[in-house]
Amino acid sequence: MEEERTREIYLAGGCFWGTQRYFDCLPGVVRTEVGYANGRTANPTYEQVKHENTGHAETVHVTYDPERIPLTELLEQYYKVIDPTLVNRQGGDVGVQYRTGIYYTDPDDQPVIAASLAGLQKQYDKPLAVEMRPLDNFYTAEEYHQKYLEKNPNGYCHIAPAMFAAARQWKRKP
Repeated sequence: MEEERTREIYLAGGCFWGTQRYFDCLPGVVRTEVGYANGRTANPTYEQVKHENTGHAETVHVTYDPERIPLTELLEQYYKVIDPTLVNRQGGDVGVQYRTGIYYTDPDDQPVIAASLAGLQKQYDKPLAVEMRPLDNFYTAEEYHQKYLEKNPNGYCHIAPAMFAAARQWKRKP
């Protein structure tokens, strides 16, 4: 049963349009959904998140098969499409909703994430700005945001198109 072996993680990496598209390209990712995570407003709209300081981060709910892509390798892929040292911005997008974050629902994921971030920190002189927290809340974004770049191939994205091709070619480490 596919559902029995899947896991979930919530990843905030700037504008969720490109982040979702990137994860959809990775072998082992079963499903993605964009939404708003860890904010103060229940059921926020995009306009509220953008203009009303709700505290939410644009986030991708990633359901994955750990037999095909373990969490450690999924996080390595995530790091390829963010600048983990930027505070409240990625690409041309600026604001608290564009912060980077790893939000987990299973407490057993916390030490895996912490170790991954510690390894990432060794690659940078500046401190990392990636939040690591339990998921407090997640509200699904409006339908027009779901799979946005599939619906709008020329839509804005802070992730270089070559990264999507590289994701499709990704292979699990032996």
